[in-house]
Amino acid sequence: MQVAMNTVVTMTYELKNADGEVLESSAEPVAYLHGGYDNIFPKVEEAMHGKNVGDVVEVSLEPVDGFGEYDEELVQIEPASAFPAAELKVGMQFEGEDDTGEVILYTVTEIADGKVVVDGNHPWAGERLLFKATIKEVRSASKEEVSHSHVHGAGGHHH
Repeated sequence: MQVAMNTVVTMTYELKNADGEVLESSAEPVAYLHGGYDNIFPKVEEAMHGKNVGDVVEVSLEPVDGFGEYDEELVQIEPASAFPAAELKVGMQFEGEDDTGEVILYTVTEIADGKVVVDGNHPWAGERLLFKATIKEVRSASKEEVSHSHVHGAGGHHH
């Protein structure tokens, strides 16, 4: 079966930066629902379309196609008193909201003089990436998966 609209694609993958450093890889196969459900980068989904089990797909992603451009406005300096009493550490993450009420995950990047620098950018924002996937399985999606817009079961979402 070919990768097509409303198929579940199971794959292994590797994500590298422009220097060839492996940023992330799947130890176990992962699955996504193919067909514009925003479960994978659109440019990767486009490259996967029409492929078969065993095919290897490599896609170069510019920042706009991956985690977006780095946005300086998402870096904020806050007083340490604005955070929970737990011991603050660089690398800790907190949820916050932007001006539109959208939830953003902020990472503590610096702590000094009673101030905390938090960054709402994805750690790989602004980076060119190389996504390489090997297709392991392709199957028709269930009606429930299509109505929920994601894969259920092994490699997917569990309710």
